Amino acid sequence: MGSALSQAWPPAPRFTEKDVPDQHGKVFIVTGGSSGVGKALTKILYSLNAKIYIANRPGAKIESAISEIRDTISTSTGELVFLPINLDDLNSVRKAAEEFTRNEERLDMLWNNAGVMLPPAGSVTEQGYELQLGVNCLAALLFTRLLTPVMKRTAERAEKDSVRVVWVSSSAAELFSPTGGGLNLDNLDYHMPVSETVKYAISKSGMVLLSHEYAELHRGDGIVSVSMNPGNLKSDLGRSMPGLITAAFQRISWDPVYGAYTELFSAFSPEITLNNSGCWVIPWGRISPVRQDIADAGVRRAENEAALSQQFWDWCDSELKGYGI
Repeated sequence: MGSALSQAWPPAPRFTEKDVPDQHGKVFIVTGGSSGVGKALTKILYSLNAKIYIANRPGAKIESAISEIRDTISTSTGELVFLPINLDDLNSVRKAAEEFTRNEERLDMLWNNAGVMLPPAGSVTEQGYELQLGVNCLAALLFTRLLTPVMKRTAERAEKDSVRVVWVSSSAAELFSPTGGGLNLDNLDYHMPVSETVKYAISKSGMVLLSHEYAELHRGDGIVSVSMNPGNLKSDLGRSMPGLITAAFQRISWDPVYGAYTELFSAFSPEITLNNSGCWVIPWGRISPVRQDIADAGVRRAENEAALSQQFWDWCDSELKGYGI
């Protein structure tokens, strides 16, 4: 309970844009950068003179966000590039990754920031997966996997510990996901009904497990992996939630810039290195133990049985065959 309260009402941020050096020459991708915490993060990165690809659904919203950021930070020498992507369609994810790698020879950081929370019951992706699991886990993993080769090449010439993948999870992973590791491998199609809140929590604990496995697989390649809870933030992530729930949530929510500070810490803090890659970060930028059974999901239960995190990775991997990996 103490950890939950500390994450809901955190101490003041101790790592902000003032602690990050100029990022000229660096190339970043932020998914979902048109609003909320993603937009707040993109503003900070642009003020630091980086080149940022905003991977986002096409439309007036992203066009307006880019114009606003450019107008607000008119002295930046960085670049903002729109990268079209629909995370509810794995074919679109593959095309976005292919477009990026055609145009760039480096990628210093990827923030898997975009997500879906509590959509209407029964919502599915283009490929038929439950929407939250499909977007928050499968699409994020596919995008990351397809971009890993360019990140590996970047890590060969970049400063140690500076090439990173940030997986934006949620406090829901610890608060509402099933015990025993955060998800049930035998029910990822939800043939046994669970609530939409639990489905959301499962998708977010799944991101923690994927971050852990990615860290184990790519530590030797020089890529750091971090999962994190950005905090309770005012955003349109829960736009599908009932009005009364949304109103109540907004009363205990913080400005998105605070979540951006959590994401900034995850990406730039010298406290995070290849040695503790796979760690869990909480608001507004603190390394913390994740819920014990979720942490234990990264450990083999028996000599002949893979860890739950590896089993979930393998399930995702099998579902993503045919999409470029």
